[in-house]
Amino acid sequence: MKAKLQITQRRDQAEDDPTSRLWSSERRRLLRLFPGLSTAAMAGLGVHAGLQAQSFPTKPLRFVVPFPAGGGVDLVARTIAEKISSRIGQSIVIENRPGAGTAIGTEIVVKSPPDGYTWLVSPVGGQGVLHAMKAKLPFDARKDLVSVGRIAYGTVALIVPANSKAKTVQEFVAIAKANPGKMTYASSGTGALIHLTGEMFKLAAQVDMIHVPYKGTVQIIPDLIDGRVDMALDSLPAYLPHLKAGRVRALAVASRQRSALLPDQPTMAEVGLPSVVSFTDYGMFAPAGTPAELVSFMNKEMLLALGMDDVKAKLSAAGIDVAPSNPEQMRAELLDEYKKWAGVVKAAGLKPE
Repeated sequence: MKAKLQITQRRDQAEDDPTSRLWSSERRRLLRLFPGLSTAAMAGLGVHAGLQAQSFPTKPLRFVVPFPAGGGVDLVARTIAEKISSRIGQSIVIENRPGAGTAIGTEIVVKSPPDGYTWLVSPVGGQGVLHAMKAKLPFDARKDLVSVGRIAYGTVALIVPANSKAKTVQEFVAIAKANPGKMTYASSGTGALIHLTGEMFKLAAQVDMIHVPYKGTVQIIPDLIDGRVDMALDSLPAYLPHLKAGRVRALAVASRQRSALLPDQPTMAEVGLPSVVSFTDYGMFAPAGTPAELVSFMNKEMLLALGMDDVKAKLSAAGIDVAPSNPEQMRAELLDEYKKWAGVVKAAGLKPE
């Protein structure tokens, strides 16, 4: 409480100084970039100026990514980290800690000091999947993490090897039904969102397929290219170079609308599987107990980074749509994802490990 009062006092004393005027300018810029941003999302902007007056941060920050380098989550984290780092005058270290369906990286953040120097960049829905699939975890994202804000949405696509006999989803389903228990689908790890997206597909298509888990998308790609696995219903970014090179082929997207990057590919609803709806909702979290002032600080820095044209262009080129939110909106989304994926686990008859 004392630190918060000091921040408030310094902000009041600095209302007419250059820092305060600069932040007022940034507030106007945010409103121009995101005209639909709610009043609640803009709350606490003055606190940001107070934190600047206290010279936070004073050392490098780290963004923990619970996936290997090279995937969509990693791309999002590195893209915004570069912009935020240049603005705050401190380096941001990207720490890739993959495994256990995001549990390894998430636990690192949960156990970190809530001092504003450690942040988690992770799929929001992935946290719901994790808790639906794991019987025992040393944390609960609903209690042990603080929502900072959603960053973007990523496209999930059904990808097959270039030499697959299936040219459409309908053909793929027909082949799978003719070979029950023989065809395989890859995921970025047991208990991760992509795993349950595959289970969602199996339920909707009424096919029996074998799950082959990896420690991330980057590890899936060589086996998919060589045909050692039959399909991946996975986040699109890492596959784009291989799609362009003709090494793999997309049959459909799991989003509600067609992807601008794959305009010729239908949605799952268009091919008769309307219940298969999945996307990567990239978000940022902090350890529970992180002061509201620091959460507000990072949310606003995130918003400013996502408002930059080159950031939007870079992410869009990778099939990622910028879609920022405030902490309260992301918290509500997190709770919804918990319910959604728990339902899939129950319907699929999966047993939490």
